[in-house]
Amino acid sequence: MKLNKYFVIDFDSTFTKVEAFDVLAEISLKDHPELESRKKQIAQITNQGMDGSISLRESLERRLNLLAPSRQHLSPLVAKLKDSVSESFKRNKEFFEKYSDNIYIISNGFREFIEPIVADFHIKSENVLANEFRFDGEGRVIGFDTENPLSENNGKVEQLRRLNLPGDVYVIGDGYTDYEIKHAGLANKFFAFTENVARESVKSKADHITPSLDEFLYLNKLNTAISYPKNRINVLLLENVHPVAQELLKAEGFNVETYHAALTEDELCERIKNVSVLGIRSKTQVTAKVLEHANRLMTIGAFCIGTNQVDLKAATKKGVAVFNAPFSNTRSVVELAVAEMIMLMRNIVDKSAKMHKGEWDKSAKGSFEVRGKKLGLIGYGNIGTQLSVLAESLGMKVMYYDTEERLSLGNAVKCKTMKEVLENADVISMHVDGRASNTNLIGEKEFALMKKGVIFINLSRGHVVDIRALRENVLSGKVAGCAIDVFPYEPVSNDEEFQSDLRGLPNTILTPHIGGSTLEAQENIGNFVPNKIMEYINTGSTSNSVNFPNLTLPILDNAHRLIHLHDNVPGILAKINQILAAHGINIVGQYLKTNESIGYVITDINKEYDKEVIKELRAIENTIKFRVLY
Repeated sequence: MKLNKYFVIDFDSTFTKVEAFDVLAEISLKDHPELESRKKQIAQITNQGMDGSISLRESLERRLNLLAPSRQHLSPLVAKLKDSVSESFKRNKEFFEKYSDNIYIISNGFREFIEPIVADFHIKSENVLANEFRFDGEGRVIGFDTENPLSENNGKVEQLRRLNLPGDVYVIGDGYTDYEIKHAGLANKFFAFTENVARESVKSKADHITPSLDEFLYLNKLNTAISYPKNRINVLLLENVHPVAQELLKAEGFNVETYHAALTEDELCERIKNVSVLGIRSKTQVTAKVLEHANRLMTIGAFCIGTNQVDLKAATKKGVAVFNAPFSNTRSVVELAVAEMIMLMRNIVDKSAKMHKGEWDKSAKGSFEVRGKKLGLIGYGNIGTQLSVLAESLGMKVMYYDTEERLSLGNAVKCKTMKEVLENADVISMHVDGRASNTNLIGEKEFALMKKGVIFINLSRGHVVDIRALRENVLSGKVAGCAIDVFPYEPVSNDEEFQSDLRGLPNTILTPHIGGSTLEAQENIGNFVPNKIMEYINTGSTSNSVNFPNLTLPILDNAHRLIHLHDNVPGILAKINQILAAHGINIVGQYLKTNESIGYVITDINKEYDKEVIKELRAIENTIKFRVLY
């Protein structure tokens, strides 16, 4: 394809994620006693050459002396470099093939390992300009071609002068030598590539900072692999979401910002304006007011089980998909429930407190085994069922009540009413969701139904228990012990004092909403939620969304994907297909699913189409959101 633009691309830390010499050090110095110290020296010399503090020739000579490479090291080096090509370059192979005549690799590295890598991307051999090794008779590297301009300072500038390219020149690289081309007046623009390495001295001189090749192609209207550069998608993670989530989202190319605590409604209204992905835990309240300010928001990830902290109706109306982690911390919550149940039955909390005061109270009074006791579960979902199984293995008899029909596991007995559970259980454990109708589900009336000396545990939601009624029943002895992990109001951060009427009560375990706060659970959640978010953004898949119709979609292959979200009214699919037919567009695949409020249509079409069709699809009445993937 004829194009009056030329693209000059660096190799080390640009085309590949790594410096080739750093990788070569691992190979050529594998059994060398000074491996680590030499690697550090090589990295330091590389950076000095990049930022211009030493001459390029000195940088090459010093590094080669430290490396002492030979011809036998080149094949394993090439193999490793092929595995280290930058992710955004791998995504955009079509760009390299389409504009192969106009793409040049100009590097101060060496042709012997560069050409085999870039050849896989259709880059012509004559368009690879680099240094060349000199070998002795035994294949050892004894130097390099000193006549090559790329072996000395301003070599890239001289090489560009000799090329005399007849058009606009755009340089993409991460080093000072790449900037020199623009500084010499031989390039229209210099793009500092920061996907792998970000050098402040180089970024400050760039016309544009490009965190990925996607960004460069988008700016120059050459994008072929993706619809929108992921570095432009802003992610805000609150409340100390596990670091693995940040790592996954950054590796995908998103621009990720984190904050250690929850934000107030007003703070979030301000911070969310340019955010596309919001990650929260249990404290952040995403209200209708917040969503009004979220003009770019695509999805919310709740890094926890519940989503009652999100106004799901407002999110759906806004076209924001919400994902959570319904299973990832189940085991952690169940283990805490079991541990607390045993601790309370044995009155360990008070005995431990006395020991810390120097009091020796060796007595079996008020201490019981859990074996043979009746465990009553209010709520028999993911946590309730798993707790049921573990409790039975301890010798307990399990009964449960749930508003939905749930199949009992093991020997657990389903009760027709909650009253039946409350009247018969020795231990009551709450595992209901956070819907508003569950507010004060357990109050004075329910405590009155319970056995004297009951053990009460709430690891579900703070508002489901009347705290004052619980306090009175603990003080009266009706409730022999309680463990509470969730509260009607919880501090926004660790700096705020916890206030509760339950403080100071006997045989009472209070924990700061840590039921799911184990390293294993948080890492599981940190992996699960980002993957759902990325699937949604990359493919349109809504599997496990709590507010969108659930669709699991195939990977997009050689087509455009049109994603149309709309109010659930009749005729939308017909209107979409009428517009496509009117423009002569062939449908490769189509998927539709609805829920009570919205419809979700995915249409895969051939790549060639009239751009006017997009305007018409957006203009369909009752459209909530529309986007294109490719």
